[in-house]
Amino acid sequence: MRLRFSMDEITLKAHAKINLGLDVLGEREDGYHEVRMVMQSLSLCDVLLIKKTNDREIKIQTNLASLPLDGDNLVYQAAKLLMDEFGIGCGVEVSLEKMIPVAAGMAGGSSDAAATLRGMNELFSLGLSKEGLMERGLKLGADIPYCVMGGTALAEGIGEKLTALPPMVKCPVLVVKPGVSVSTKSVYQNLNLDNVTHPDIDAIISCIENKNLGGICAHIGNVLESVTIPQHPVIAQIKELMVKSGAKAALMSGSGPSVFGIFEDESLARNTKEKILDGGLAREVYVTSIYNNM
Repeated sequence: MRLRFSMDEITLKAHAKINLGLDVLGEREDGYHEVRMVMQSLSLCDVLLIKKTNDREIKIQTNLASLPLDGDNLVYQAAKLLMDEFGIGCGVEVSLEKMIPVAAGMAGGSSDAAATLRGMNELFSLGLSKEGLMERGLKLGADIPYCVMGGTALAEGIGEKLTALPPMVKCPVLVVKPGVSVSTKSVYQNLNLDNVTHPDIDAIISCIENKNLGGICAHIGNVLESVTIPQHPVIAQIKELMVKSGAKAALMSGSGPSVFGIFEDESLARNTKEKILDGGLAREVYVTSIYNNM
């Protein structure tokens, strides 16, 4: 989402994502896994300010000291990709305000890269379509094409085959990132597809189409929980507390460790936030909502 634009700078939002359904169908010959997922944007977002500069450098500044500011940062990679392809003769300075939890299974870095691609496209009048940006984003990461699209979508393949879905019912969402680290690669390597309950992705899609929040909540699921939760039981504790406190459903997002709870009442979500903080289950807790690019 674009906030502000002039000839020399642009401000954009980069929205977090959750997986309402995440199923893994099997491992591919290239080592990646075939997935089928229902992706959803949240109002929780990072904010990027991209400015043209007179030199040819890419400079990044951010509010998180732990983030790399060089070629290891997806924002840098996204800017460089377009600068190289289109022979852009000046540089950019990117100010990145991080609000999405880092390494949380919420595509924060991918969303920042997608926003950078959109911002560079507008700032330098490159004329790329959304599909063109998605195609280039895939070179940097499987989640980036979805982050360019945003909203509610079915993702297949390794996540790059996208089908837009009708907007999800808007409702409060509580996001919690416990203080544990998860390796996505390790989670997929340890996934045993013979011993998991597969979510009914088609049922989730049908309930989204029918604006049936209760049905969506009844069918959400994530096969990767079978690996991550045994390694980090705090995830199950957070899910249980959310449901006991009034969430209609709670689920781990991506490979974890973040957990989201779907609520009908924002006051219940806020009360649950305080319980989680008071109980010491996590320090990063956010009350947000479904975001549908509208």
